[in-house]
Amino acid sequence: QVHLVESGGGSVQTGGSLRLSCAASGYTFSTYSMAWFRQAPGKEREGIAAVSASGETTAYGDSTQGRFIISRDNAKNTLYLQMDSLQPEDTAVYYCASSPRRLLPPGTWRRSNEWSDWGQGTQVSVST
Repeated sequence: QVHLVESGGGSVQTGGSLRLSCAASGYTFSTYSMAWFRQAPGKEREGIAAVSASGETTAYGDSTQGRFIISRDNAKNTLYLQMDSLQPEDTAVYYCASSPRRLLPPGTWRRSNEWSDWGQGTQVSVST
């Protein structure tokens, strides 16, 4: 049973940084691709970043590339998202997601239905 728990959210001012973590359990973490999504009020869930099972391949959405970095520690069964230069439009609930595929689905990783299990989310709020 896949179990994902996000942490590290909070409130910051514009230009600040946060580091999100996603603790995984119940499966062989190192064989699953992982991703971060976010959902703002009234908007669809948006794929932010994804990483292959080995960590060798990463992918980013246009809105966060260059500011956010996804990484994973397979020895600790943990996924990370380092977020820098935060803007008010980054305010959302952030979710981690897992897929039993080792490699990222080319071109479709930003679709929610490509990912099979989800955490409960952590709130990130960025104020001016």
